[in-house]
Amino acid sequence: MSIPPPPGPHRPQGCPGQPQGPYAQGQYPSPNPYGAPAAQGPYPHHPYGAYGPYGPSAPVNGVAIGALVLGILCFVPAVGLALGLVALVQIRKKGERGTGMAVAGSVLSTVGIALWALMLSTGAASDFWDGFKGAASGEGTAFALATGDCFNSSTGTLEGETYDVDEVPCTDEHDAEVVGVVQVPDGSFPGDDELAEVADDKCYEHAGRYSLDAWAVPDGVDVYYLVPTRQSWRFGDRAITCMFGSTDGKPLAESLRRDYMTLDGYQVRFLSASNIIDNVLYEEPEAYPEDDLEANRAWAKDVHRVIGEQTGKLRTQPWPEDAKGAVTEFLAEMEDAREEWAKAVAADDADTFYTHYDKAYGYVDGPATVTARKALGLDTTVPTYEDDSDSGGEGGSGGGLDV
Repeated sequence: MSIPPPPGPHRPQGCPGQPQGPYAQGQYPSPNPYGAPAAQGPYPHHPYGAYGPYGPSAPVNGVAIGALVLGILCFVPAVGLALGLVALVQIRKKGERGTGMAVAGSVLSTVGIALWALMLSTGAASDFWDGFKGAASGEGTAFALATGDCFNSSTGTLEGETYDVDEVPCTDEHDAEVVGVVQVPDGSFPGDDELAEVADDKCYEHAGRYSLDAWAVPDGVDVYYLVPTRQSWRFGDRAITCMFGSTDGKPLAESLRRDYMTLDGYQVRFLSASNIIDNVLYEEPEAYPEDDLEANRAWAKDVHRVIGEQTGKLRTQPWPEDAKGAVTEFLAEMEDAREEWAKAVAADDADTFYTHYDKAYGYVDGPATVTARKALGLDTTVPTYEDDSDSGGEGGSGGGLDV
């Protein structure tokens, strides 16, 4: 079958450049090896095919392209440098194109590595980290958490590592509630154990200020914390995030915040005095009176002094008319307890010390305390305390967990 040429003027025979010889006048051998007639017409068939006398162009090495892209972005320069070197080896072996891109990517990545090293040594990386956290704010990351925020963990637990969190209103059920943020000093990475020690020490202080009313913290709730990892530390992360969380897997049903932002002046005044008394009670010596009577008598003397100071302040403060009688009764009970602590200070033996110690403790969280709390609109659920009798202490705190 013959295909007619396209319409248009034909090139005249004998013109310069017109093929001569046996294949003149457009009669060229068929490119079909099976002898099918070639298309007829005045246009000469290219004897070398579509690519000219030198064959097809060599392909560009894909690794070289990747090296150039990463070198320009300067985000993971070490990877860009590695890809550039790999591309140069492949180009030599396979005869591919892209040497210039591979070299450029390697050079840019080398410069990127130098810049990252400079940032880490001068503190510029800290500015980058601050910018990153600013960009992450509100995006559901742990870096965006602030005091008073409530959230659910993406892993369903407050143990292990986490990055993504789901912020929710504190009126909804939630896994944790942030009680404060601790800033760790700059320097080399202190290690997981040291960060955990700082968190154990500081996070309980934050929890005490966040919830002045310890009675409002349900049983089964303890302090947890988020600490920097070795990787985030390199970029300037120095924040330990402290939070309340459930130890039994049950979600928190409401906010546990009980501080100056949520309490009135009367409540704050009463709780502040009560907490100072509780703090000195928690300082009881580990040694039993029969093993170290002097240490226990010195502690009882501190308790006697602190109760006197705090009840004296409360007596001078005005109280609401409907709560004045209950507070007066509470102060009278604290004075009775103070007298027992004075007798414990004067005890000559462990048995006498124990006698007055037990009587004094009988007033702690007693009926008058509950009545005064109710009159002031505070929680009236008497908390339960761990039995630390084996260690000789009275009370204690649960350990925080690295989240």
